[in-house]
This record gives sequence, structure tokens and C-alpha cells, in this order.
Amino acid sequence: MKSSTYLATSAAAIAVALCAVPAFAQTATNASATQDTAATTDGDTAQGYDKDIVVVGTAGAGTRRQEAAFAVTSLGADAIKQIAPTSTADVLKAVPGVAVEASGGQNGANIFVRGYPSGGDAVFVTFQSSGTPIFPPPTLSFLENSQLIRIDNTVERVEAVRGGTGSLFSNGQPGLTVNFVQRQGGDVFAGKIEGSYADYNEGRIDGYVSGPLGENTGFMMGGFYHQSHGIRDPQFTAEKGGQFTANVSHDFNNDSSVLVYARYLNDRGQWLLPIPIVQNGKDISGYPGFDPNYGTLASNDVRFTTLNDGSRVDLAKGRGADIVNVGANLTFGLGEGVKLRDRIGYMGGHAFTIGLVPSGPPTTLSAYATGKGGTIGSATYVNGGGTVAASTPIMRAGVWTVDKKINSVVNDASIEFKSSRNTLTGGFYYANYYARDDWNLGNLMLLTATENARRINLTFADGRQVTRDGFDQGSFYRLRASYTGEDVAFYAVDELQITDQLRIDGGVRWQQHRVTGQVNQPTSINRDGNPNTLYDNGDSVTGTVISPISYKNDGWSYTAGVDYEFTRSVGVFGRYSRGVSFPQFDDLRGTAGGNPPPIAKVDTYEGGLKTSLPMLDLYATVFHNDFTGLSSTTIINNAPSTALGGAKATGVELEGSLHPFGGFKVDGSATYLDATYKNYFTANGTIDTTGNKVQRQPTWQWRVTPSYTLDVGTVKPSVYATVNYYGDRFSDPENKQLLPAFYTLDAGASVTVMDHLQLRVTGTNLTNKIGLTEGNPRIIGSQGQGTILARPILGRAFVFSAAYSF
Repeated sequence: MKSSTYLATSAAAIAVALCAVPAFAQTATNASATQDTAATTDGDTAQGYDKDIVVVGTAGAGTRRQEAAFAVTSLGADAIKQIAPTSTADVLKAVPGVAVEASGGQNGANIFVRGYPSGGDAVFVTFQSSGTPIFPPPTLSFLENSQLIRIDNTVERVEAVRGGTGSLFSNGQPGLTVNFVQRQGGDVFAGKIEGSYADYNEGRIDGYVSGPLGENTGFMMGGFYHQSHGIRDPQFTAEKGGQFTANVSHDFNNDSSVLVYARYLNDRGQWLLPIPIVQNGKDISGYPGFDPNYGTLASNDVRFTTLNDGSRVDLAKGRGADIVNVGANLTFGLGEGVKLRDRIGYMGGHAFTIGLVPSGPPTTLSAYATGKGGTIGSATYVNGGGTVAASTPIMRAGVWTVDKKINSVVNDASIEFKSSRNTLTGGFYYANYYARDDWNLGNLMLLTATENARRINLTFADGRQVTRDGFDQGSFYRLRASYTGEDVAFYAVDELQITDQLRIDGGVRWQQHRVTGQVNQPTSINRDGNPNTLYDNGDSVTGTVISPISYKNDGWSYTAGVDYEFTRSVGVFGRYSRGVSFPQFDDLRGTAGGNPPPIAKVDTYEGGLKTSLPMLDLYATVFHNDFTGLSSTTIINNAPSTALGGAKATGVELEGSLHPFGGFKVDGSATYLDATYKNYFTANGTIDTTGNKVQRQPTWQWRVTPSYTLDVGTVKPSVYATVNYYGDRFSDPENKQLLPAFYTLDAGASVTVMDHLQLRVTGTNLTNKIGLTEGNPRIIGSQGQGTILARPILGRAFVFSAAYSF
């Protein structure tokens, strides 16, 4: 189904539902348990927003976090400000059980959950807007869900459920489901305008306004815009764009409601990739001439290039999205104790990736020439001329371009029957989604191994022309493909309050997953027919052979849980769940309809303690996962490589807040994880990694944030600091590329004047720590000691902001 049909279908569904609302009735919207009524300077609402209520992981009505029989985290706007996330994904570093790599920039994060095996992106993470998946496939190559939404002042809170009931609701995500809850308008006008400046020359403006449109009708609108070169300065504006969100909500006199929303995102940022680093065991230092905290290969010299196929590429486009997301949340009353809920969402537009991908660590120009089977005849800079010495350190990096036209329609309808002791919910989920992919990977250039690199032209002494405008190789993978996916699911959940203290629940979900599509199989050519122009020999082009894809399968998910509340403030829970994950487009591309990968299944056992005491909030969860049937495809040594198998993991998650006196408190979270592969084979089934540590997920990670707020008349100063620890990890499933443990220190201070004006300064990575989050993911095996390729975290940065609330 094409995007125009999707939009028409979504608009028609929303219109019909809106017309029907007055004839029915019932409770509040299932996107947000409450409405925004009066804003305060800390970004949360003075009334209405109950930080203890969570919606994600429920059938839609919401529940007190203290009473939830699953592991869930809720972050309000002020908590998000203290985290100072550099990207949407970066906010999840406050969620235990989740390992986040935000070093790739504002887009393209890697997110890992509870030892689920994954080579990157965010395979087991779904992002929702007001309870509806933004794009139902949790990840596709060069696209993960956090790329499709931004955090700004229109977000009231972020909720995240790990495992547990997540496999029953929404798109059936067994890993992590993250819900962005929008602010809504109440019976008074409220808003905020905020300007900020970062010391890497980023300017940003945020704001929102909300209020009444009439009796029981409210509106909210707002967003942000920013631009900068980024912390790793490529000499041009690499971060640019913004987001605008608006919604209208109405509460009916008979206690029913409707929320209609729309969001437009057009934002991009530099795709940050591994750079030269010196590693000797656990000792990490910078490569000479390349700052590990701020350096990037990108430059004005490589910004504009023309590929062998004639395509003109601008690196400034970077990685991002240009999409529209609209939806509605509706609730109808069908009689006493009976509620019908419906969530509808449409998303459409483009997601894109353009980046400079390094091929290997630095070498010298003479060593490169020898490796290519020649000797240097002439070597000059592409721009500005000048001879390049044979001893000059050089490296190769490719211009990779990926464009995805994407769209989706999602509808999640449920009906609830509630008595004094029992709540039974049945639901129907439908999603139809589409992607058209156009990839051009490779396009390697010969560059100086320096920050803001320069291109080099090289000709061998025997007359062979090695490069053209710096390019020494064309595309190695030219993909053109299109896919359509369709998911149909039915679910049922029953919750029985046996006594005032004891509650049990159970549920099942059946889902059918279909994928159809086609792939133009690439082929290779000598583009100009001249073997002596080495730069275009073996150039991958879109072939004429079209391979169809046709896949259909179904599976069951189920869960059972028990919750016991000793008091309203102290309780325990236990839960077993079975979740499934179906192969998505990239998993099926190489099968062309034959020998598809299996359905991935995960069994999770978990239990926890929950306390909400006057001086202590503490949530502790113990879990064990058993994972089978995972299939993934990555680009290794310039070709697709598959991995298949499973893993097991046991862990402990802790999060809480200690507030012993006055304005002093300590927030924190910690994760212990023992995760290893089980019957897991990489490199197209040739390497058995059984018993190895699951890649990129540390055994220990934790963060502690002490803060102190003081009331001095009409002035309220506040200071806070965060220590983060990330333990040893391996970048690869073969456990050959060590990523050593590291600490980071963040800190900030704010002052609020007369409850309306807030000034804030936040500093991240204050010690300029060199912390590696990725080695070289495009090779198998060790990189050895000395100079390697790796991706470090971003260097020290400060953000100054001023906000006025009303």
C-alpha cells in the first residue's frame, strides 16, 4: 500500500471516530492519564501530572507505578533536563537494564536491552507517541525508532517498560517499549519559551503553549529549532532542523475524551563513526593529530563529492528524517464498567543516512601503494594542489548513502469489562507499513589521516590511475528494494484483585506477520571499460534481476504475573512472559522467499521489590532471559554477513531516589548483567560464539545523581552532578575487540526566580574522558594493539539556557 492510500485510510478512520465520540462515553485518553493545567518552571505540571501513573505496558487505562507488576521507569520533564540527553536515545541511559550508545550523534544510536543479542541499531526497542508505535518495525538497517522523534518541551514525560507485559500490547515488543506522553491543554493558559546556547556554537529555541479552546476542550502546540556544527566540527553546519507538535483534547461531560495530535519532524545531524584511536589493552589515548573528543574526518574538502554513478552528495545532509506523524486516541463508554478504546496513527516521509565510513586504520601513502600492487608516480591534494609525501599518514573512508521512503498505519482497539474485582480486556492490533530502500555503500576515498581530512589523488608510476577526485573505489553494494509488512494480532488480558493486597493477571497474544517485496539484485561492472582506471573497476550497480520476497508466519506470546502490596507504599511482584520477534525486511532480503530465518523467542522470569516511602523510592528487579532464534545481517568486509542463534542472561536492575532532608536528594540506577551467547553462530554460520559475552553490553553499569535545591524567598537555586560508570564490554560477538570500562562526570546548576524565570547551565563529560562505545563493526576479529578504529563518546560540552514559564 502506498503512502497516499495510507494517509487517506488514516484520515478517514480518524474522522469516523471523531464523529462517533459524542454518541458514546468514557474515561480519559489512554495516551495520558491526566491533563496539563498549570506549568511550573521545572517543566512538570503543577496539577494533573502524576509522576506515579504509567500508561506503557498496560491495556490503556494506566496504573500507579507502585502497583505495576512489571519493570517500568517514568521520567518527568525536570529529570530529562538533568540527564541533558544529546539525542532522543540518550535519555534512556537513566533506565536500568538498557545500554545506550549515543556516540553516533543525534541519530543512529545503538540501544541494547537486558542481554538480548544485537549487533547494533535498536532491534528490540519500540518508540511510541501517546501509546501508538511511530513505526511498527522496531528497527531496519540504517533506521531505528529514535530517529523518528525528538525530545522537546512538548513532552510531559517518557515511560519505558522492559520485558513483562510489553510483549502483549502495541506491536508486541518483548524488549523495551518507550512511550512519549505529550502535554495537553487544560482550563488555564500555560507555556514556556526557552533559548539555549552550547559552547560548540549551537543555538536552539524551544517552546510550547497550552490552554482552553472552550469548555472541557484544550490545545497544546510547540516545538524546537536548532542548528550547529556539532561537538565534532566538520567545518560546516551539520546539525540543523526542528520539530513541531500540536494536539487538541476534549473531555465530555459523561467522562469520555478524545485526543487528536500531529507532529512534523525535519531534522538532521552528522552521522558519527569510528575514528583512529590508540589502544594498548585498557589504555586508550588519541591518535597523533586527531582529537579523540572532538575530531572528525568530515571537512569542507569532502563535503561535496560526485560518485562514480554521477550522484552529487552533500555530507551535510547527514542522518535524520523528514516525516509527518498524526493520530488520535479515543475512549467510548458502552455501559457501566465497559469501555472501548482506540488508538490510530499514521506516519509517512523519508529517513536518510549519508556518512563518511572509515575502512581501516591509518597507514602511510607508500604502504598503501604497495598494498595496491604499485609504486607512487604522482600524489597530490585534490583541492589546492601540492605534493603529498610518501610518508604521509593516510586512511580510506567511504561515502555511504541510504534513502528510505517509509510510511505506516497502526490501529490498536480494545474493549474493557470491569467489575469490582476483575478487569478483562480484549484487543485487536493492525499495522501496515512500507519501505522503499535505495542504498549506495562503499565509494571509498583516499584521505589524510587527520581531523577535517583532505582528499588525495594518486597515479602509479606505470600510468595506472588509482583515484578520481580522491575516490579509489566505487560502490560495493548498490541496493534497490521495496517491502510491505502487515501485522494482525488479537490479545486478551485478565486482571483479578483477589484481596485488597493480592492481584494476579494473565494474558495471551496471537500475531500473524506478513512481508512481501522485491529486491533488485546488484551486479558489478567496470564502469568505463578501462582496467587502468582502478577507481571504477568492480563498481556495484543496480541489476535487472528482481527477486521476490514472500513471508508469512504467526506466533503466540503470553504472560502471567502476581502483585502483592504489603502497604500502599511497599509491594513485590513476580512475572513470567514469553515474547516473540518476527524477521523484518532486512532479515528476509537475502532469502528471496526461501529458507527464511526462524521466529525469535524469549522467555523471561522476573521479580521485584517496590517501595515508595517518605524518604526513599526504590525499585529492584531480578530477571532471567532465555533467547532463541535470533537472526541478524550486518555489513562485514564489504558484504552482508548473517548471524543466527540465541543467548541467556541473568541480571539485577536497581533504580530509586533517596531524599533524607530538605532539598537534598540522591537519584540513581544500576544494572548487573551476566549475558552470554548460546548456540550462536556468526560469519554466515562459520564461527561458534557459544559462551562468549553478548557484545556491547557491560556486566556493570550505574549512575548516581546527588542534587540540592534551596528556597531563598522568591529565588530557588539548585545544583546537581551525575557520575556514570560503564563496565568492560566487547565490541564484537567473537570477543576480540575490548571496550574498556570508563567513568564520566556531568554537572549542572539552575536558579528559578519568582517561579517563572529559570537559568540553567549543564556540563557533560567534564573530565573529557575517552570512553569507547564501538570498535570496528565492519570486520571480524581483533584489531590488534596500537592504532585501531573505534568510536569514542563526545567531549566536554556546556549548554546555557534561559526559560520563561507562564
